[in-house]
Amino acid sequence: MRRDARAFLWDIREAADAVRRFVSGLDAQTYAGNDVVRSAVERKFEIIGEALNQLSNLDPALAARIPEARAIVAFRNVLIHGYAAVENDRVWQIAETSLPNLIAVVAELLDELGPP
Repeated sequence: MRRDARAFLWDIREAADAVRRFVSGLDAQTYAGNDVVRSAVERKFEIIGEALNQLSNLDPALAARIPEARAIVAFRNVLIHGYAAVENDRVWQIAETSLPNLIAVVAELLDELGPP
């Protein structure tokens, strides 16, 4: 049974909201020094990237409406496959600058699609 596109959007939203909670009240230096928070944030970014990758396979037109979709999936791949090269500053910047827009776009899409 194929998953509904809204389920992938919901997964993205939930993981992104978790990242915001995890980094709330932290600065870049505190983030970099806390391996538990870093691990949690990276895991949620992996989920975001994988959900977007699955959405791209299921509904390419819908996934294309998410800005930087390819870059998000590529970032997921770096986190998983290039884990030794992950730069804390880059992860922090993405959480601080790119995540709010992703959350807003996904919320709009979920509203547009309505309930299952």
